[in-house]
Amino acid sequence: MARHDPGRGRRHQEHHRTSRIGWLRAAVLGANDGIVSTASLVVGVAAAHAARADVLVAGVAGLVAGAMSMAAGEYVSVSSQADTEAADLARERRELATQDRAEHEELAGIYVQRGLTPDLARQVAEQLMAHDALGAHARDELGISEVVAARPVQAAFASAGSFTVGALLPLMAVALAPASLLIASVSLASLAFLALLGGLAARTGGASATAGALRVTFWGALALVVTALVGRLFGAVV
Repeated sequence: MARHDPGRGRRHQEHHRTSRIGWLRAAVLGANDGIVSTASLVVGVAAAHAARADVLVAGVAGLVAGAMSMAAGEYVSVSSQADTEAADLARERRELATQDRAEHEELAGIYVQRGLTPDLARQVAEQLMAHDALGAHARDELGISEVVAARPVQAAFASAGSFTVGALLPLMAVALAPASLLIASVSLASLAFLALLGGLAARTGGASATAGALRVTFWGALALVVTALVGRLFGAVV
């Protein structure tokens, strides 16, 4: 009598972090820029001896301008990538229609370079192209797949939204901190947020959380120091 295997019939599922590349990159970039640019802006204005209300106005203006800039920049950048992908796919589609045999040989050659024997490579190429010729060439020749395909609107919203969330953090510190400790409070709070963001982003991507935290904290601290010095300089001149 055959024994029942509880695992028989179940699909083996794997979850890879590459599926997060698109939104993770845009979200981390937006939040990081939101914290660094807004914190640097308010610290620079505060270092010029501006009143708390003026610092808040400058911070809110920086938030709005930065979020719109991130959305527009990300949309244009990813749209350019999408246009390039579309042009490559269109050219590949034409070549498949006019040079079918050469395209088979090209795909087989790619598989030979990856370690298959020539005979097996040709068989694989034949079967994959019979199933989805354009998809096979897009994936293995051009490096375009559903996971990493450019999505301009998704990237734009992710960048603008995460920038806004990041920018709100130093603005909250401005609103809550004592006037005499405004610069120190905003700086420390922003660096703490950056360290947390860098660690979480690295952990989500499968990298070292400590290295990610140190990386973004260093550059954030450098930006705060430079803008504080500039604000102090202009404040002294005025």
